[in-house]
Amino acid sequence: MEDGEQREWGAKAWTYLSSVRSLSPLIQCITNFVSMDLTANTLLSAGASPAMLHSPNESPDFTPQVNALYINVGTLSDNWLPAMELAAQLASKLNKPCVLDPVAAGASRFRLKACLDLISLKPTVIRGNASEIIALAKASFASTKGVDSSHDSTDAVEAAKSLANSSGAVVAVSGAVDFVTDGNRIVGARNGVPMMQKITATGCAFTALIAAFVAIDPSHAMETTASALAVFGVAGELGMETARGPASLRAHLIDSLHGLDQTAVISGVKITAI
Repeated sequence: MEDGEQREWGAKAWTYLSSVRSLSPLIQCITNFVSMDLTANTLLSAGASPAMLHSPNESPDFTPQVNALYINVGTLSDNWLPAMELAAQLASKLNKPCVLDPVAAGASRFRLKACLDLISLKPTVIRGNASEIIALAKASFASTKGVDSSHDSTDAVEAAKSLANSSGAVVAVSGAVDFVTDGNRIVGARNGVPMMQKITATGCAFTALIAAFVAIDPSHAMETTASALAVFGVAGELGMETARGPASLRAHLIDSLHGLDQTAVISGVKITAI
């Protein structure tokens, strides 16, 4: 039964990836300085079209044209927060999918409030590590280990369900197992390799990939989110076969994502209901 379920998910993931490649959705990325390069190259290698545009003076003209909005608060500043909020407001008003990456949400009161304010604008998907999701679910400031999680993803499943129910968003928790929930259903994706955690901004990059997948089918955000996480993980597994360390894995990861074929996706994706 599990093998059949995984093959069904693999077929679904392949359909989404193929659609991204054929439709090339335009993704507005308001992301952090550390991740811009890898995020843009991840989207390009998957077939999407990234737009690294964050000026509030441009969003009124540009955001209505995009297929999805991706917001990442990694290098949050007073100047960028209004731009994030404006773009999120426009996306919500125009029914454009919005994906939020609440980097280090519990690291400071300023950051926590900014993330909670963005969540009030109704993002389609929230993707974070376990510590970030727990901080948001509790709306609680707590000292954290920078952008790294001090919890396992399994520790945050109940917090993810709670956050999904309170926000209306699909919530994804990344970790050794990536969990995705809409507050009711839960699935787990078990793809990827530990070395990916040694490459800065991989989390930012696969959250951007979620935005590209969700842009294809916004009404099935849980399925597209889980598929994006698994596809990125499969690319990491294939890249690791020839990588010598984090630096070469970064390059091979992008190459592998670009070259993924139907067989690799359908046979490689490991998603099951929890």
